[in-house]
Amino acid sequence: MAETGGQSRTLDDTVDQLVPVGLDAAEAAARLRTDGPNAVAPPPRRHLAVRVLRQLTDPLVALLLAAAVVTTALGDYPDTAVIVLVVLVNTVIGVVQEIRADRAVAALGQLAAPAARVVRDGRDLAVPAADLVRGDLVRVEAGDIVPADLLLVEANRLQLDESALSGESVPVGRTVGQDALAGTVVTTGRAAGTVLRTGPASALGRISTLVAGTRPTTTPLQRRLAVLGRTLGLVAVALSGLVFAAGVVAGRPVVDMAITAVSLVVAAVPESLPAVVTLALALGARRMAASNAIPRRLHAVETLGSVTVIASDKTGTLTQGRMAVQQAVTTDGTRYGVTGSGYTPHGAVHRDGAAVAVPEELRRLARAGLLCNDAALSPPDEERAEWGAVGDPLEAALVAFAARCGLDPQATRSAWPRIAEHPFDQAQRRMVTVHRSCDRRHLVVCKGAPESVLHPHLLDATDDEIAALTRTAHRLAAEGLRVLVVAAALVDTPPDLAAPTGLRPLGLVAVGDPLRPGVPEIAESLDTAGVRLLLITGDHPATAAAIGSQLGLWRDGDPLARGDDAATPHPDTRVFARTQPEQKLDIIADLQARGHVVAMTGDGVNDAPALRRADIGVAMGGGTEVARQAADLVLVDDDLSTVAAAIGEGRRIYDNIRRFLRYSLSGGVAEILVMLIGPLFGLPVPLLPAQILWVNLLTHGVPGVALGAEPAEPGTLRRAPRSPQESVLGAGLGRDVLLTGALIAAVVLGAGVVAAGRDLPWQSVVFVVIGLAQLGVALAVRAPRPAGARRGNPGLLVAVAVSALLQVGGVLIAPLRDLLGTDPLAPDVLLACAAVSAVPALVLWLTRRRPTPPPARRADGGGDPGTRDDDDGGEPSRRGDPTVPAGRREDVVVTGPTAPGSPTVRP
Repeated sequence: MAETGGQSRTLDDTVDQLVPVGLDAAEAAARLRTDGPNAVAPPPRRHLAVRVLRQLTDPLVALLLAAAVVTTALGDYPDTAVIVLVVLVNTVIGVVQEIRADRAVAALGQLAAPAARVVRDGRDLAVPAADLVRGDLVRVEAGDIVPADLLLVEANRLQLDESALSGESVPVGRTVGQDALAGTVVTTGRAAGTVLRTGPASALGRISTLVAGTRPTTTPLQRRLAVLGRTLGLVAVALSGLVFAAGVVAGRPVVDMAITAVSLVVAAVPESLPAVVTLALALGARRMAASNAIPRRLHAVETLGSVTVIASDKTGTLTQGRMAVQQAVTTDGTRYGVTGSGYTPHGAVHRDGAAVAVPEELRRLARAGLLCNDAALSPPDEERAEWGAVGDPLEAALVAFAARCGLDPQATRSAWPRIAEHPFDQAQRRMVTVHRSCDRRHLVVCKGAPESVLHPHLLDATDDEIAALTRTAHRLAAEGLRVLVVAAALVDTPPDLAAPTGLRPLGLVAVGDPLRPGVPEIAESLDTAGVRLLLITGDHPATAAAIGSQLGLWRDGDPLARGDDAATPHPDTRVFARTQPEQKLDIIADLQARGHVVAMTGDGVNDAPALRRADIGVAMGGGTEVARQAADLVLVDDDLSTVAAAIGEGRRIYDNIRRFLRYSLSGGVAEILVMLIGPLFGLPVPLLPAQILWVNLLTHGVPGVALGAEPAEPGTLRRAPRSPQESVLGAGLGRDVLLTGALIAAVVLGAGVVAAGRDLPWQSVVFVVIGLAQLGVALAVRAPRPAGARRGNPGLLVAVAVSALLQVGGVLIAPLRDLLGTDPLAPDVLLACAAVSAVPALVLWLTRRRPTPPPARRADGGGDPGTRDDDDGGEPSRRGDPTVPAGRREDVVVTGPTAPGSPTVRP
């Protein structure tokens, strides 16, 4: 079998000869049933026994099991039974959470499945890559990941990045007759090929099989919490050692105190924390996916809550992604309007508001734009009610424009077959194709950006003609339209396609892509959330300024950076024009150096490095497969509001993890304080080992998990993002844990002292109060609700109610009393215990910091989103980087069009 793209194939690899129309649907379905899907076999599912063993080998659980062995050897069967019950319940909860998390992540993988462009029944279709079969005719272009092993039957300047298979970092050229292997990336050019091998038989499938057992890595938050858990464990061991020593000195049996110390360690440390965090991240990812934001990596869920800057592309993200030629200008200066819906190949041409017949000059312009083009239109089908674009949306708009000018795209391309091409590249910003005419001559067509095509060395035009077209291009760009220049010439011998000459300009086409509804409001809401929106586009500066103005990101006199200007952008810059994809890396690096957490959107193959460099790479669902695979988050609907919703979800998840930490750690602090201080108040052993474990079982279990489902707090997106360097226990959480734990301990000890003074079973009173008090704290630390809003998260109420009943049952039900070593309490005593237990929750509720409206932000959206406002307890807001001297403007400043559509630029 072939191992590299350049090797020949054996007879086993042969497939049917290429049929121009591709396979028919029935044959493709039959082959799919025979060969199976074009997908790598998923890693083997972990057996239930393996999952259980992972839970039991946790150091804290192992400590409990050791204690169970000791109590069994000593004949202390009630304590043994409680320890075994705690281990059993924790193991069940941990396994169930792990299974749910695995299923959630697996579901995300299905949602993010790649697609492929295939020819079937003579039509170009976009199908899931898993549906490809041997013999399919597949088309690939720059930005695509080769979906299966292909035999190339067509290749135009094809370069493949094969580093995923061979480790070779330099792109490799491939020609007709060679293989393009699955998993390689098309960096330049385009190609078509028949499928040789699919699924596990493909090159990528064979490699993937070798690494199928690789376990996913943990997220940064999970690693930080694991370190926190180990630190807390060491502290708890040290404090439990003090309890052990104090008990032995007081004359308690060594074995009893050893079991008490071990039980206290387990109670003090939230051993369910890793499972809670994993489940919260996985289920949060599923909620994001339901909102059309698919996280491809779990760390994206947590990082989104810290985002301070969104560097956004324009097309398809801020705009609707439904490009259409709105205006066209021929070389004589005549301006035409073009109407039509989306990519529908029907419409009308207008001049001065009146419909006109399509003149020959405009038809030639439309024909040239159609020929110098790799896109196609897809008619409505069962899944889509409207015409769609197959390929680049901008080029698809030119195809629709040609159809609206009365041309048949397929017939025109057949009459003018392409024989050579120079694909579009970012450096030259133009594309050149050569077509054979019916008289055996050659039509050379060039289309590209005005500054790349309107040059005397390329065009056969006078300086006045070029200047007139340039002024018109500036006027159209100032209206927010994307302008392309089209030129062509009929020649006997094709020129050098990298540097053609002698072309006659045919005119300009202005492509519009309207802003998505509500985008200006989204930009404003992001400012309120402390997230700064930047517009980074390859468009003309005047176009970028017009769009930025509509978004509220730019106004007269604001800085506007240009990618073709070597000057350093000012820190306040929010609009970047003529930006090359590789320059996005510099923009991201500069923002990160100033402490920002950057989310970067992109859709092209050249955007992949920037998507990887950003803290959160956001790919458009309609973009290239390379961009989607490089990203951390995929927007199915290409809508920026989805990112805003995902940021809110990330903040909600992090808030709930901190909420769980406050609840669980304060309970552990309270238990340690009660055991340490109790003897000083005449309570020799405040809690027995079985009682500690029972409280731990009821409080750290289901109620703790239910806290992870709390809804978002009001104003979640109206506060500054947290710093990524902030400790998990930062922003006052550590202080709150200690104060809450001390409050619970004071109430519990007070209840125990009063009960002892009245000759009541004080140990049982301590047991009931400490359990109910912790459950009350779970309700007190819930997310605040707006007045009149429905109370969310009923699961927490049910969990607390059931746990409270079981806690009280520990002194009412005889078998539980025997198991826990408690005494029965009278109803009035239980009522008093419940009332006292409510004190910590009541205090927390009364002292809760009420959300306050955020301070008004400047209309220009200035300020460093990474800093907090004065009344948030942080540093004062500041605009830009304070290290840059005031008044320094190293980039261009657009002050508004003065000449017709031309921005005034000053240093």
